[in-house]
Amino acid sequence: MCADPAKALHVLTLTPFFPSDLNDVGGCFVADPIEELRNLGMNSTVIAVSPLHNRRRRAVSSAPAEWVRYFQFPGTLGLSSAGKTVYARLAGPVGRIHRDHPINVIHAHATLPCGYAAMLLSQSLKIPFVVTVHGLDVLNTCSRGGAPAAWRRTASLKVYAAARTVICISRRVEEMLKAATRSDTHSLVVHNGVNPNFFSPNQEEGEQKAPEILAVGSLLPSKGHDLVLRAVAKLRPSFDELHCRIIGEGPDGARLQSMARESGIEKQVQFAGRQSRLQVAEAMRRCSVFVLPSRNEALGCVYLEAMSCGKPVIGCRGQGIADVIEHGKNGWLIPPDGLDELVAAISTLLKSHELRARIEAAARRTILEKLTLSSQAQRLAAAYREALA
Repeated sequence: MCADPAKALHVLTLTPFFPSDLNDVGGCFVADPIEELRNLGMNSTVIAVSPLHNRRRRAVSSAPAEWVRYFQFPGTLGLSSAGKTVYARLAGPVGRIHRDHPINVIHAHATLPCGYAAMLLSQSLKIPFVVTVHGLDVLNTCSRGGAPAAWRRTASLKVYAAARTVICISRRVEEMLKAATRSDTHSLVVHNGVNPNFFSPNQEEGEQKAPEILAVGSLLPSKGHDLVLRAVAKLRPSFDELHCRIIGEGPDGARLQSMARESGIEKQVQFAGRQSRLQVAEAMRRCSVFVLPSRNEALGCVYLEAMSCGKPVIGCRGQGIADVIEHGKNGWLIPPDGLDELVAAISTLLKSHELRARIEAAARRTILEKLTLSSQAQRLAAAYREALA
């Protein structure tokens, strides 16, 4: 039941991640909980930001937002100061929104630039703010040294010190945060949620199909797609009908396709490029095993989506998904770069229908019990109310 609109809290969501006409999938992890929050009495005004040097983005009907452009030096060089330019761009419009419909709390996604801009808006409008950290690089050093990295580190620490709550999407992110910040930084873990009706198991009973491995993620070295290809090459003698589908795009695509050709598995591997959410959900229902041995993953919504589809998921120990997967019970964990362990895991799961079915049921149950969009929204709503206390 919807809350009384007259008593609804007004949340300003400030984010660089949101679906747009250029990418209707990107930023769904921010957009998805907003409708659920509305049912809990949290009305959101969404301002999505993008630097001027990027292509202009426009809102899509499925994810209403105002897209605002701001100046930033390209790359990470200007990231430490970008929060100030976002604030300069938004101070007037947000002030007018606040006068017409008072904002109760600001929720910023990503420390830089949105968290920094939220900090300045909070100071000028006397509104509390929270910030969600979506990655493991909590100080935004981008694995580099030098003065620009030090500036980003300083800017990030200012945001964490000023925020009412720093929301971390996994315990691994929170561990990184606590190691880098003052002891009085207030943090809270809120895992991303899944729509279990959209990402649902395949209800059709059909003939036994050829086994298929599915990987979904940007084609970046950190995602571990190369390890998947090496595993497919090793598995081919035992599973001659094995097929691998990789959904995603990115700068590592040419190298990965070259790897497939050189390994003699080109015909077994399909590089499907970027797909719609519906296509991704359908691919998850079709696959036998979902695999993403990512080496640097704060959580990974695609793991949760595959689990919601009732599929056995293979991820890496030491990453955010280890919060969710209980090895051998509702999924499978291997060490990063553990090729032999990945080969053994895929082989074990493909050979044992009983084991696979047991893990599939447990995976779906895990999502339904604690990782739906509804459960995520309830935890976010509690964080907003705490910020106002």
